[in-house]
Amino acid sequence: MKYKFFLVGILSFFLQSTYAQNTRLRESNTIGWYNYFGTYKLFNKIGLHTEYQWRRDNIILNWQQSLLRTGINYNLNPRVIFRLGYAWIETFPYGSYSINSLGKDFTEHRIFEMIQLSHKEGCVDFTHRFLLEQRFVGQYSSATEIKEDEFSFLNRARYLVRLQVPLKSQKLYIAIYDELFIGFGENVTMDIFDQNRLGTIVGYKFNETVKIEAGFLNQIL
Repeated sequence: MKYKFFLVGILSFFLQSTYAQNTRLRESNTIGWYNYFGTYKLFNKIGLHTEYQWRRDNIILNWQQSLLRTGINYNLNPRVIFRLGYAWIETFPYGSYSINSLGKDFTEHRIFEMIQLSHKEGCVDFTHRFLLEQRFVGQYSSATEIKEDEFSFLNRARYLVRLQVPLKSQKLYIAIYDELFIGFGENVTMDIFDQNRLGTIVGYKFNETVKIEAGFLNQIL
Protein backbone atom coordinates (compact mmCIF):
# COMPACT_ATOMS: atom_id res chain seq x y z
CA MET A 1 0.00 0.00 0.00
CA LYS A 2 1.34 3.40 -0.93
CA TYR A 3 1.37 5.91 1.89
CA LYS A 4 2.65 9.32 2.79
CA PHE A 5 3.99 9.90 6.28
CA PHE A 6 4.07 13.33 7.88
CA LEU A 7 5.53 13.73 11.37
CA VAL A 8 5.52 16.87 13.46
CA GLY A 9 6.75 17.04 17.04
CA ILE A 10 5.79 20.19 18.87
CA LEU A 11 7.20 21.20 22.23
CA SER A 12 4.93 24.06 23.24
CA PHE A 13 5.42 25.99 26.45
CA PHE A 14 2.58 28.39 27.11
CA LEU A 15 0.94 30.47 29.78
CA GLN A 16 -2.70 29.63 30.35
CA SER A 17 -4.74 32.38 31.98
CA THR A 18 -8.31 33.22 32.82
CA TYR A 19 -9.10 36.80 31.84
CA ALA A 20 -12.13 38.94 30.89
CA GLN A 21 -13.77 40.39 34.01
CA ASN A 22 -11.90 41.65 37.07
CA THR A 23 -14.10 39.49 39.32
CA ARG A 24 -12.79 36.30 37.75
CA LEU A 25 -10.00 34.18 39.17
CA ARG A 26 -6.68 34.52 37.39
CA GLU A 27 -4.04 31.84 37.14
CA SER A 28 -1.03 31.05 34.94
CA ASN A 29 0.37 27.58 34.27
CA THR A 30 3.45 26.38 32.39
CA ILE A 31 2.49 23.51 30.10
CA GLY A 32 4.41 21.26 27.71
CA TRP A 33 2.67 19.78 24.66
CA TYR A 34 4.38 16.88 22.88
CA ASN A 35 2.58 16.02 19.68
CA TYR A 36 2.65 13.57 16.80
CA PHE A 37 0.80 14.12 13.49
CA GLY A 38 0.76 11.58 10.67
CA THR A 39 -1.02 11.49 7.30
CA TYR A 40 -1.20 8.25 5.33
CA LYS A 41 -2.26 8.20 1.69
CA LEU A 42 -4.97 5.56 1.08
CA PHE A 43 -6.16 6.39 -2.44
CA ASN A 44 -5.59 9.12 -5.03
CA LYS A 45 -7.35 11.89 -3.06
CA ILE A 46 -8.18 10.07 0.18
CA GLY A 47 -5.92 9.97 3.24
CA LEU A 48 -5.97 8.94 6.89
CA HIS A 49 -5.14 11.59 9.50
CA THR A 50 -3.66 10.37 12.82
CA GLU A 51 -2.71 12.50 15.81
CA TYR A 52 -1.80 12.16 19.47
CA GLN A 53 -1.06 15.00 21.91
CA TRP A 54 0.61 14.27 25.25
CA ARG A 55 -0.05 17.42 27.27
CA ARG A 56 1.73 17.89 30.60
CA ASP A 57 1.53 20.42 33.44
CA ASN A 58 4.73 21.85 34.98
CA ILE A 59 6.30 21.37 31.54
CA ILE A 60 6.35 17.56 31.81
CA LEU A 61 5.88 16.47 35.45
CA ASN A 62 2.08 16.05 35.68
CA TRP A 63 -0.87 15.24 33.44
CA GLN A 64 -2.85 18.03 31.82
CA GLN A 65 -4.56 16.32 28.89
CA SER A 66 -4.42 13.26 26.69
CA LEU A 67 -5.81 13.87 23.20
CA LEU A 68 -6.25 11.30 20.43
CA ARG A 69 -7.67 12.46 17.09
CA THR A 70 -8.21 10.73 13.76
CA GLY A 71 -10.03 11.51 10.54
CA ILE A 72 -10.46 10.93 6.83
CA ASN A 73 -8.99 13.52 4.45
CA TYR A 74 -10.25 14.42 1.00
CA ASN A 75 -7.71 16.41 -1.01
CA LEU A 76 -9.74 18.41 -3.50
CA ASN A 77 -6.46 19.80 -4.87
CA PRO A 78 -3.04 20.66 -3.40
CA ARG A 79 -4.51 23.80 -1.79
CA VAL A 80 -7.83 22.53 -0.39
CA ILE A 81 -8.32 19.70 2.15
CA PHE A 82 -11.55 18.47 3.74
CA ARG A 83 -11.53 16.30 6.88
CA LEU A 84 -14.19 14.45 8.87
CA GLY A 85 -13.06 12.95 12.16
CA TYR A 86 -13.37 11.94 15.78
CA ALA A 87 -11.40 12.94 18.90
CA TRP A 88 -11.12 11.44 22.38
CA ILE A 89 -9.83 13.75 25.15
CA GLU A 90 -9.11 13.08 28.80
CA THR A 91 -8.62 16.24 30.90
CA PHE A 92 -6.99 15.99 34.33
CA PRO A 93 -7.09 18.34 37.33
CA TYR A 94 -4.15 20.73 37.22
CA GLY A 95 -3.23 24.13 38.62
CA SER A 96 -4.93 25.80 41.57
CA TYR A 97 -8.39 25.85 39.98
CA SER A 98 -9.53 22.71 38.20
CA ILE A 99 -11.57 23.02 34.99
CA ASN A 100 -13.95 20.50 36.54
CA SER A 101 -15.49 22.16 39.60
CA LEU A 102 -15.20 18.92 41.61
CA GLY A 103 -11.48 18.59 40.91
CA LYS A 104 -11.88 15.40 38.89
CA ASP A 105 -10.66 14.27 35.51
CA PHE A 106 -13.27 14.01 32.75
CA THR A 107 -13.65 12.53 29.28
CA GLU A 108 -14.72 14.34 26.13
CA HIS A 109 -15.78 12.87 22.79
CA ARG A 110 -15.78 15.06 19.68
CA ILE A 111 -16.96 14.81 16.11
CA PHE A 112 -15.44 17.46 13.86
CA GLU A 113 -15.51 18.78 10.29
CA MET A 114 -12.60 20.74 8.81
CA ILE A 115 -11.76 22.75 5.72
CA GLN A 116 -8.13 23.79 5.22
CA LEU A 117 -7.07 26.30 2.58
CA SER A 118 -3.51 27.24 1.67
CA HIS A 119 -1.88 29.72 -0.66
CA LYS A 120 1.47 31.40 -1.21
CA GLU A 121 2.18 35.13 -1.44
CA GLY A 122 5.82 35.80 -2.28
CA CYS A 123 7.92 33.73 0.13
CA VAL A 124 5.10 33.41 2.70
CA ASP A 125 2.93 30.28 2.91
CA PHE A 126 -0.55 30.98 4.32
CA THR A 127 -2.80 28.36 5.89
CA HIS A 128 -6.42 28.92 6.91
CA ARG A 129 -8.23 26.21 8.89
CA PHE A 130 -11.97 26.30 9.62
CA LEU A 131 -13.17 23.71 12.15
CA LEU A 132 -16.60 22.82 13.54
CA GLU A 133 -16.77 20.59 16.63
CA GLN A 134 -19.69 18.74 18.21
CA ARG A 135 -18.51 18.08 21.77
CA PHE A 136 -19.84 15.60 24.32
CA VAL A 137 -18.23 16.66 27.61
CA GLY A 138 -18.36 14.35 30.62
CA GLN A 139 -19.85 15.70 33.86
CA TYR A 140 -20.51 14.44 37.40
CA SER A 141 -23.99 14.88 38.88
CA SER A 142 -22.52 14.80 42.42
CA ALA A 143 -19.20 14.66 44.24
CA THR A 144 -19.83 11.03 45.20
CA GLU A 145 -19.75 9.82 41.61
CA ILE A 146 -16.49 8.12 40.64
CA LYS A 147 -17.17 8.24 36.89
CA GLU A 148 -18.96 10.73 34.66
CA ASP A 149 -22.66 9.97 34.58
CA GLU A 150 -23.73 12.83 32.29
CA PHE A 151 -22.49 14.27 28.99
CA SER A 152 -23.22 17.86 28.00
CA PHE A 153 -23.48 18.67 24.29
CA LEU A 154 -21.60 21.77 23.11
CA ASN A 155 -20.88 23.28 19.70
CA ARG A 156 -17.67 25.12 18.92
CA ALA A 157 -16.22 26.89 15.87
CA ARG A 158 -12.49 27.40 15.38
CA TYR A 159 -10.51 29.51 12.91
CA LEU A 160 -6.72 29.29 12.55
CA VAL A 161 -4.44 31.38 10.37
CA ARG A 162 -0.76 30.47 10.00
CA LEU A 163 2.08 32.28 8.19
CA GLN A 164 5.25 30.33 7.39
CA VAL A 165 8.52 31.71 5.96
CA PRO A 166 11.54 29.61 4.87
CA LEU A 167 15.03 30.56 6.04
CA LYS A 168 18.22 30.44 3.98
CA SER A 169 18.68 26.67 4.12
CA GLN A 170 15.11 26.09 2.78
CA LYS A 171 14.88 23.17 5.22
CA LEU A 172 14.62 25.51 8.20
CA TYR A 173 11.59 27.77 8.60
CA ILE A 174 9.70 29.94 11.07
CA ALA A 175 5.95 30.34 11.48
CA ILE A 176 3.42 32.30 13.50
CA TYR A 177 -0.23 31.43 13.99
CA ASP A 178 -3.36 32.43 15.84
CA GLU A 179 -6.47 30.34 16.52
CA LEU A 180 -9.78 31.62 17.88
CA PHE A 181 -12.36 29.32 19.52
CA ILE A 182 -16.04 30.37 19.73
CA GLY A 183 -18.74 28.33 21.48
CA PHE A 184 -22.35 28.46 20.34
CA GLY A 185 -25.66 26.73 21.01
CA GLU A 186 -28.11 26.47 23.89
CA ASN A 187 -25.65 24.90 26.37
CA VAL A 188 -23.17 27.79 26.14
CA THR A 189 -24.33 29.66 29.24
CA MET A 190 -21.47 32.06 30.11
CA ASP A 191 -19.19 33.21 27.27
CA ILE A 192 -19.22 32.44 23.59
CA PHE A 193 -15.47 33.18 23.71
CA ASP A 194 -13.88 29.83 24.54
CA GLN A 195 -10.16 30.45 24.06
CA ASN A 196 -7.43 31.93 21.88
CA ARG A 197 -4.03 30.51 20.99
CA LEU A 198 -1.16 32.62 19.68
CA GLY A 199 2.05 30.81 18.84
CA THR A 200 5.47 30.98 17.19
CA ILE A 201 7.27 27.97 15.70
CA VAL A 202 10.71 27.01 14.41
CA GLY A 203 10.68 23.97 12.14
CA TYR A 204 13.12 21.75 10.26
CA LYS A 205 12.15 19.77 7.17
CA PHE A 206 14.16 16.57 6.86
CA ASN A 207 12.60 15.60 3.51
CA GLU A 208 9.27 15.76 1.70
CA THR A 209 7.54 13.54 4.28
CA VAL A 210 9.13 14.23 7.68
CA LYS A 211 9.61 17.43 9.68
CA ILE A 212 9.92 18.50 13.31
CA GLU A 213 8.76 21.70 15.03
CA ALA A 214 9.26 23.40 18.39
CA GLY A 215 7.65 26.58 19.63
CA PHE A 216 5.98 28.77 22.21
CA LEU A 217 2.22 29.08 22.64
CA ASN A 218 0.23 31.56 24.71
CA GLN A 219 -3.28 30.29 25.44
CA ILE A 220 -6.08 32.32 27.01
CA LEU A 221 -9.06 30.34 28.33
